[in-house]
Amino acid sequence: MAGLCCIMPLSSRRMSSVMFYKIQVSKKIQIPHIPPTLGVIFSNFRASRLMFETRTMVGAGGKSLGSRRNLQIKAEVDFVNAEEAKKLVAVEGYAIVDVRDKFQYSRAHIKSCYHVPLFIENQDNDLGTVIKRTMHNNFAGLFFGLPFTKLNPEFVQSVKSQFSPESKLLLVCQEGLRSAAAAKQLEQAGFANIACLTSGLQTAKPGIFDSVGSIELQDAGKAGLVTIQGKISAVLGTVLICAFLFITFFPEQAEKLLQMAPSG
Repeated sequence: MAGLCCIMPLSSRRMSSVMFYKIQVSKKIQIPHIPPTLGVIFSNFRASRLMFETRTMVGAGGKSLGSRRNLQIKAEVDFVNAEEAKKLVAVEGYAIVDVRDKFQYSRAHIKSCYHVPLFIENQDNDLGTVIKRTMHNNFAGLFFGLPFTKLNPEFVQSVKSQFSPESKLLLVCQEGLRSAAAAKQLEQAGFANIACLTSGLQTAKPGIFDSVGSIELQDAGKAGLVTIQGKISAVLGTVLICAFLFITFFPEQAEKLLQMAPSG
């Protein structure tokens, strides 16, 4: 068989008369029992929910006027690795939407992608925010270079202004968490063809995507003191070794230097 389709019931609720089915499709095929007029074509890596909804018509006096059955197909979010993501873009025409903050995006991003950050820099000046921002900048901001951000209230609207609900979108971030959260928002807003890069750009090997920036894509999330801790350790280690050798081979000179040091 060129394609394989498996339909499994997910749930059945008698009160609402709604039944859900999950369709797993391994290749591009047309589901045979769905009327051809619907023109439903499923592509690689897709998983969809097939929903049958039965509604009972009730007339005056509570008399039943018959029932009506509707069919709805709702695609689920795909989670793909870097190689699969590249195929989605090259073969199926997915547009890449980078949902990282502007700092990570400026360090490195995929060429020709769209930038719509899920979080934006929080510059609010109320007392609570000022205290939180100060604590953040002294710890996470200092050591890891993470900006103090808040949820972008215009995220969904910004995506809608650039894409239709039928658009094929590949969402990427640095670790994979923000893209999953963004996918949930877009799915609730009516977008039906969404894919996310599993574990984010940190797993993308050099050369998989054409990138723009001063560093590699997988390193765009590294900032702050953690980026130079290796260099600091090397310098301190060299200083300690030199001091040990100086004290070992020139003990008299070392003692004189210690005597010259100011005392508390």
